[in-house]
Amino acid sequence: MTLIYISIILSRISGEFVMAKLTAEMKEAFGKMKIFPVATATKDGIPNVVPIGGVVLVSDDVLWIVDNFMNKSLENLKSNPHIALYVWGPEIKGCFQVKGHATIKTSGREFDEMKAMINKKNPMLPARSLIIMKITDVFACLPGQDAGKKLL
Repeated sequence: MTLIYISIILSRISGEFVMAKLTAEMKEAFGKMKIFPVATATKDGIPNVVPIGGVVLVSDDVLWIVDNFMNKSLENLKSNPHIALYVWGPEIKGCFQVKGHATIKTSGREFDEMKAMINKKNPMLPARSLIIMKITDVFACLPGQDAGKKLL
């Protein structure tokens, strides 16, 4: 236990982010979401939250977030790569907040794959960039005694 904790601290200090893998129930909840509130902040901590429909769970610990019309959020991520979103809705059991580290791509295999996927759904969307979110933490966000409890 101590070695894992030390490894996490050292990884975060060195700039590497330890990833958390979503459970099967959490992955199922992602499939039911239509719009995700996505939060970023400036380097100075001024928050920004936007509704995003283009969020794709590509693996247990990676999300793709499509930038069609992001302005402040994209600028925030360029200076502060921390990002969060939450998953909640009437057909979803519970509520959880996902935090992570974002990388912005405007070219390459992953960007091209995302752009093709978006253009197939709606050719009018620009798909300007791909934000790759590596999930680092997951927290409960329903009210009650477990509110804010780290799940992963």
